[in-house]
Amino acid sequence: MNKKITRALISVSDKTGIVDFCRELSQLGIEILSTGGTAKTLAEHKIPVTEVSDYTGFPEMMDGRVKTLHPKVHGGILG
Repeated sequence: MNKKITRALISVSDKTGIVDFCRELSQLGIEILSTGGTAKTLAEHKIPVTEVSDYTGFPEMMDGRVKTLHPKVHGGILG
């Protein structure tokens, strides 16, 4: 069963190469969701990105250490 990828969740501590990678994803029409620091890096390079906290409507917790623990994220991964 082949499904087209329409959305990618990106969160990295080492940003090396992430701009080029996400630029390619964007050019393929893939929506990018990302956590705070990564989203900031992508936005600075004019790559369309939605912060995970904006997508879920729920802020990052524990000083940014917990970012993706939300049913909207889990459902997308497991669904």
